[in-house]
Amino acid sequence: MPRNVVVTGSGSGIGAALTAILRAQGDRVIGVDLRGGEIDADLSTPAGRTAAASAAGKAAGGVVDAVVTCAGTSVPGTATVTVNYFGTTGFLTALRPALARAERPRAVAIGSISGTQTGDPDVVEACLADDETTALAHAERAVAEGRARQLYPSSKSAVAQWVRRTAVAEGWADAGIPLNVVAPGIVLTPMSADLFEDPEMRKVMDAAVPMPLNGYAQPEDIARAVLFLASEGNSHITGQVLYVDGGAEATLRGPADL
Repeated sequence: MPRNVVVTGSGSGIGAALTAILRAQGDRVIGVDLRGGEIDADLSTPAGRTAAASAAGKAAGGVVDAVVTCAGTSVPGTATVTVNYFGTTGFLTALRPALARAERPRAVAIGSISGTQTGDPDVVEACLADDETTALAHAERAVAEGRARQLYPSSKSAVAQWVRRTAVAEGWADAGIPLNVVAPGIVLTPMSADLFEDPEMRKVMDAAVPMPLNGYAQPEDIARAVLFLASEGNSHITGQVLYVDGGAEATLRGPADL
């Protein structure tokens, strides 16, 4: 039977690849993006998230079988906090009641291997406290101090920690909703296209994210991993961070950091 699947960031990259696969297998995808989706929304604001979640729930008839949050930005700046973290956690939280009405609900957030790298601990702490005002203040300070590039790993680290905590909190696992993270390595998407045109930047990326297994990933490679975690076949996996990174996390952190 076709399932109602809500995908944020459905217009490009991993979200577009996942949307195509889901539709090809007969599922109904409710795409959410800044423009061009079934629902146009700005997930960088609380009002935008609330409106998007409400519209998605209505479009699904009040029952959502799966939510996958692919929307994000890697451009150094405060949007990495408002979109990547609060746009993910706020949207998932708002749709939890609609997920709970489904027979076999699933939820997946897109993280990143960068979540294992050094970020701004003050930003991460404020995010996990659900204090967007303070998180933004710390993010603005990081930008002013020339540390804007710390905000992306901060946002992705916070997402992973939120999922680990929330997956076993009341209303999720006990309601039959597996909640997981898929954390890609370097993916060839429009968001990263400019980086690959600079040979020096490619050297930096390869040093920061070594991918000995098959090199850079395509969006479809990540989408296929998401597909399983969001499927009815995933009955007992929750609170996990699945690194789809060609071996980068194992290379960088080694065997002791499990």
